[in-house]
Amino acid sequence: MKKYMLITALIALCTLTVCAQNKGAPDNTKTENQTQGENMKNILVAYFSYSGNTRSLAEQIANTLKADLYEIKPQIPYSSEDINWRNSSSRSTKEQNNSSSRPAILGKVTNFEQYNIVFLGYPIWFGQAPKIIYTFLESYDFSGKTIVPFCTSGSSPIGSSASNLHKLCPKNTTWLSGSRFANNTSRSAIVTWINKLGLNITTVE
Repeated sequence: MKKYMLITALIALCTLTVCAQNKGAPDNTKTENQTQGENMKNILVAYFSYSGNTRSLAEQIANTLKADLYEIKPQIPYSSEDINWRNSSSRSTKEQNNSSSRPAILGKVTNFEQYNIVFLGYPIWFGQAPKIIYTFLESYDFSGKTIVPFCTSGSSPIGSSASNLHKLCPKNTTWLSGSRFANNTSRSAIVTWINKLGLNITTVE
């Protein structure tokens, strides 16, 4: 009987010790939703838009990913005459034909270093990205980050615009293939595109 009572007491003591240790230890177990939520904070959707088409697409992407959204705004806004591609003296024509042109940007991205993935959106101007996108890429350190370019246009493909932007980034930047979207692209099409990128990020349909 005494032996049985001794064994029972030892079991109880061990149980109390384990419980005390577990109570004081941090819980490192995270649900899938918690992990996904943390990952979402590391995604930025940055875009430049004049007509609003790229803005609409960028907003859909950010909503789909629950990502942060940043508009690349020129210090001097573009007027309708500025983007008149038929005018050889228009502002956009001169900028796009000048390889060293870098239009100034209004404001900065807050805590840029926190982002691991940057979706970069722009319209196609003269077959290329507007030069303000070049300014943006040269304004931050993209080392170790992943960039996903996307563009909007009436019919022009993304062409060499993305590869020319890629040259501005450090060698250790992961640059994914760019995609072109028409106006009024559906949410389902955006979700399908993101899921095919292989970034292991969750979309909200």
